[in-house]
Amino acid sequence: MAQSLAKNLFKGGSNYPGKMALKMDKDILKKVAANYNVILVTGTNGKTTTTSMIYNVLKANGFDVITNSTGANMYPGIVSSFVEHYKFSGNKNRYAVIEVDEANVKFITEHITPQIITITNLFRDQLDRYGEVYTTLSKIMEGIVKVPETTLLLNGDESLLAKLDVPNKKVYYGFEKSPMTDTKIDINADAKFCKFCKSPYEYNFITYNHLGDFYCPNCGFKRENLTYKVTDIVDLNPDGSVVKLNGSQFTITQSGLYNIYNALCAYSIAKEFNISDEVIEKSFTSQSSSFGRQEVIKIGNKELKIILVKNPAGYNQALETLCLNSNAFSAAFMLNDNYADGRDVSWIWDVKFEKLANMNINEVFISGMRLYDMAVRLKIAGLDPSKFIMESEYEKLVENFKKSSQDKIYVLATYTAMINFRKYLHSKGYIEKLW
Repeated sequence: MAQSLAKNLFKGGSNYPGKMALKMDKDILKKVAANYNVILVTGTNGKTTTTSMIYNVLKANGFDVITNSTGANMYPGIVSSFVEHYKFSGNKNRYAVIEVDEANVKFITEHITPQIITITNLFRDQLDRYGEVYTTLSKIMEGIVKVPETTLLLNGDESLLAKLDVPNKKVYYGFEKSPMTDTKIDINADAKFCKFCKSPYEYNFITYNHLGDFYCPNCGFKRENLTYKVTDIVDLNPDGSVVKLNGSQFTITQSGLYNIYNALCAYSIAKEFNISDEVIEKSFTSQSSSFGRQEVIKIGNKELKIILVKNPAGYNQALETLCLNSNAFSAAFMLNDNYADGRDVSWIWDVKFEKLANMNINEVFISGMRLYDMAVRLKIAGLDPSKFIMESEYEKLVENFKKSSQDKIYVLATYTAMINFRKYLHSKGYIEKLW
């Protein structure tokens, strides 16, 4: 009842049923999740897409599986997901793939012992909430230490996740081969120094930011052995990629290196459950983007591709995707500074917008609460101000989209900008499903 009211009355309200349930019984999560094999997905970037990919692979293999598809990854929202799918006649063979906010892992593992916890990566994000990457890792580890029986499936290219001092079984995934040839880490990258001796890392290759085949020339600390790996990249284009994972070829329908990481994580989980390559490939090729993660929306004859951007590492990867285009396109940049975005927007100066200066971009749409900050950043980056179309009102922004000289428009939006813009599009019938 509460779930139905929340969806219809509050236009989503995915946390509300969980809050009500917790008021009635603070230990309710342990009860409603008792019959599930739980997979928790956490980390800075890629949680929602990775969760969706894992869920779809398990479902394609015939598993009875649930997920928190609305993206409500705080404690009450996760409780809501289990309450919504609760069955009085328990089924011991049910699975739950749950996205969880990094700071909320400790609340979940207080009541659940997951079969697997996977960590995607650790980047600076919402600095006023998390601080530096070491704080984020510490918050996750507060939850992991409560469940020593849980298997940890970790991004091996993330130096912060190597040699974790916990008794859990650890399985690593990463790139054996990278399309990038750079071995010098960028000055603005995260986690540049050895976690043991504080010397600068060196790299055999870097995929992006501080991820890659790292090693410390001083103390010998290096990347762990990879169980699951990208063994080749056959194709990388604006719409997706073709890769080889442990020697088998797969098609990924979302573009960018970061989505190869997401797919590799999902592949690794699938292999932990002995799922065949055929099922994985079929699931990957039918994987649709949604909820602002390279989600495609039609407005008249225009195609909007909405890409969530929330920190320098993710934003730079989104720009790399734009740079894969050989044809002209238009782009929109939406910047908010609400709590969920992070109040401090100075992080946009760590984003390499200069990459776009020589791209064939016909119109540059700028919107959001901090549109003037974004306009200054783009002007300094070398984009032509005569192409700037600045509009804070969604109705006028959409009308400008309709008048665009290009049929494809990339919309790069921070979290609440993406949420609010999607709500507007839903109210106008451009989006059928809000969550």
